[in-house]
Amino acid sequence: MTLAFSASLSAVGLFLGMLIFFETGRYVGKKRLTRDPDGAATGAGPAEAAVFGLLGLLLAFTFSGAASRFEVRRHQITEEANAIGTAYLRIDLLPSDAQPEMRQLFRRYLDDRVESYGHPEDATVTQARSSDATVLQARIWATAVSASQRDASGNAAKVLLPALNEMIDITTTRAMATENHPPQVIFVLLAGLSLVSSFLVGYVTCATKTRNWIPALTLAATMSLTFYVILDLEFPRQGMIRVDATDHVLIELRKTIR
Repeated sequence: MTLAFSASLSAVGLFLGMLIFFETGRYVGKKRLTRDPDGAATGAGPAEAAVFGLLGLLLAFTFSGAASRFEVRRHQITEEANAIGTAYLRIDLLPSDAQPEMRQLFRRYLDDRVESYGHPEDATVTQARSSDATVLQARIWATAVSASQRDASGNAAKVLLPALNEMIDITTTRAMATENHPPQVIFVLLAGLSLVSSFLVGYVTCATKTRNWIPALTLAATMSLTFYVILDLEFPRQGMIRVDATDHVLIELRKTIR
């Protein structure tokens, strides 16, 4: 089951759950109303305000964090392209006999980096490409160090090696960014508060003779859609909201280093 399908299933489940809780709240309110017509809604107002206030705060926190992480991941793709491009240009500082091998290694490395994120649904391919890139990093570094030692001016070691170090570091940064998500308890709490809020809406509308589905449907649709968007932002290579478009900077870079 893909993460995109899981997010859609979670949103649909939340939508249906909120409608069930709305009906449950209305049923409980009706029962309470028959026993205590005057005090059925007593205390519901403060409870409703507290739950909706907490729900709004949690929504703002979760949505803001997801959007921020999404932008960071897009920015990191550009950072990696810049780091690779800078290091590639500085190959010119190496002795001429070492440059062809280094350029070939860079081409293979960039191909692997593009492919590492090109198949998010296939963990085997992603892991294999990431492993190949790690091996190439070691080869690029060893080749650069060896060639730099033959550079009498020492400029290659001073300029190229820091650029390579930055190029390698950004891969770890990007890998960790894909694993940077809120604790699962946050999503559980968000879904739980949504269900409770729907229950309260049903409870406070128990006095009406006919069911008014507009508030229930509006609340359920809004919350389930927001829940889906948050999950989509957290996993931006699996759903409708994607960072794949930013990969073009790496693809364009690959075209320039043929």
